[in-house]
Amino acid sequence: MKRTIQATVALGACIVAFAAPARAQGVDWQKVDETLGRKAAVSDDVHRYGFPRTDLSVTLDGVAITPALALGGWVAFKPAHGGAMVMGDLVLLETEINPVMAKMIASGLEVTAVHNHLLRASPATFYMHVAGHGDPVKIASAVHEALAESKTPLTAAAPASQPPALDLDTAKLDQIIGVKGQANGGVYQFNVKRRDPITQDGMPLTPVGPMGVAIGINFQSTGGGKAAITGDFVLTGDEVNSVILALRTHGIEVTALHSHMLDEQPRLFFMHFWANDDAVKLAEGLRAALDKTASTKG
Repeated sequence: MKRTIQATVALGACIVAFAAPARAQGVDWQKVDETLGRKAAVSDDVHRYGFPRTDLSVTLDGVAITPALALGGWVAFKPAHGGAMVMGDLVLLETEINPVMAKMIASGLEVTAVHNHLLRASPATFYMHVAGHGDPVKIASAVHEALAESKTPLTAAAPASQPPALDLDTAKLDQIIGVKGQANGGVYQFNVKRRDPITQDGMPLTPVGPMGVAIGINFQSTGGGKAAITGDFVLTGDEVNSVILALRTHGIEVTALHSHMLDEQPRLFFMHFWANDDAVKLAEGLRAALDKTASTKG
């Protein structure tokens, strides 16, 4: 089977075919792993590959940003249409955006958004959202070639023997946010699902966390019961300003508002945020914002 995709980007459009002769269940995931130089985190039928910017030393308001807090690029593959649908979010420096984009265009991958997530960070980081359909090995090769135009580490680093201490009352945070969080690289992370199903090209974007359509909330301890928080709310249009008001009322900055995809249903907007304050106080503010959304608890 052959599927031709339309790659639409801000600078123009091109059409490139990713041949996908094998059915999805015949995907050679080991070959995809080898092409991308790392093992996937597998959730249901989704293979997600992390590309954290461990090469960068980024600070914001005196806080050293860990990769798990806001520098964790990724690409997720989901079997679809005889091959795979791919979505991702690449973390790039300003000077890396156009070289990576040029490779994406040449390979026929879609660039669906380029924007900031944070304000005042040094160095400034930007986030390129990408998508595609077709043969997963060919797409993996295209992603690898594009990332080679940046300084993104293309060899997976060995896991840290001793991750940074969380130093947070995670049980209390779980209780307030309403879902169970997970420790990752010194960061306590929440994925809060929306109640409404989300689809793209007729395919359900599930599981929502690995596919990047769950509300993401990250806490990084900054000492003395305080935490730096960032992440993104996944919102329908009628929720946007209610969530802005709830966050600002609780002393949480709104740092970006934008789309990540081009043709998802329902239409979604992604709101990024930042604060560094008492962790429980911030959790309560985030809960107030979550209450303005059609999101789940438990």
